[in-house]
Amino acid sequence: MVLIFPFDIFYLSSRYFLLRTLWRIALPLQAITFPDFFLADILTSMAKVFSDLERSVCRMVNRQKARLRTIAWLEADSVCGSHSIAIPTVLVLPYFWRLLQCLRQYKDTKEKTSLFNALKYSTAVPVIFLSALKYHVVPTKWTSVYRPLWLLSSVVNSLYSFYWDVTRDWDLSGFSRIFLFSRPSLCSNLFYGRQWIYFWTIGSNLILRCSWTYKLSAHLRHNYLTVFTITILEMLRRFQWIFFRVENEWNKMTRSSIQISMNEIPRDDEKLLSSNNHDV
Repeated sequence: MVLIFPFDIFYLSSRYFLLRTLWRIALPLQAITFPDFFLADILTSMAKVFSDLERSVCRMVNRQKARLRTIAWLEADSVCGSHSIAIPTVLVLPYFWRLLQCLRQYKDTKEKTSLFNALKYSTAVPVIFLSALKYHVVPTKWTSVYRPLWLLSSVVNSLYSFYWDVTRDWDLSGFSRIFLFSRPSLCSNLFYGRQWIYFWTIGSNLILRCSWTYKLSAHLRHNYLTVFTITILEMLRRFQWIFFRVENEWNKMTRSSIQISMNEIPRDDEKLLSSNNHDV
C-alpha cells in the first residue's frame, strides 16, 4: 500500500521509479536500461519468495472455498500441495523475464553475447520443471530417468552462471584465470583495495551458486531449516553480486567516457541509471 500511495510522501519519486522499472521488466517492449536488468537479476534471487507467495494465496483462496463448500481443509491443501503446476511456473517467471530482456537486447544491438546470456537463463528451466516432475511420474521412472537429468541440468546451470558472474557480470576473468594480482593493469580500476576480497568473492560465489539450485527444486524444499539457511546464503551472494556488478559497470563507463566541460558532466547516479551501454 505504501508503494502505490499517490501522495508526495515516503519518497514518491523513488517509489514511482521502482514501479516503472517493474513494469518495464514485465513488458520489455523498449530498450533495456541498466536498472531494468539490474532489478530483474535481483528478482531471480526472489523466485522462492514468489513461489511461497503464490502458495500462500492459493491456500487462502482454497480455504475460503472449502469453508463455503464445507469441504475439509485437507482438500485445499491437496490443491496447493507440492504437486501443483503453479509452483514451477512461478519459479521460472523471473528467469523468463531476464530471457526476454536478453532477446530484446540482441534485437537492439545484434551482439551475440546477449544470446549466450539468454542461454544462461534458459538453463534454469529444466532444473525447475524436471524437479517438479517427481510428483507426476512413478518413482522408478523418476529415479532412473528424470533425477539424473535433473542433476545434469543443475550442474550445467550452476557452472554456467558462475562462469558468467566472474567473466561477464564482474569482468574478473583476468585474475580468475591466473590468480595473480602483481600486474598493476589488472587492479588499476578496482574499487576494493584488498586483493583477498576478490579471491573470496570468486570462491564463495561458486559454492553459493551450486547451493542455490536447491531452492529451485521443489522436491527438495521440505526441510524448512535447510531452505531458510540457503535463503540467507542467497541473500549474501546477491548482496556481494550487486557490489561487483555496479563496480564493473562503473569501470566500463569510466573507461569509455570522453572529455567534456564541467557544466556538462551529469551526476554519477544519473549516468548509471540511464546507461544503455552495457551487457545484460
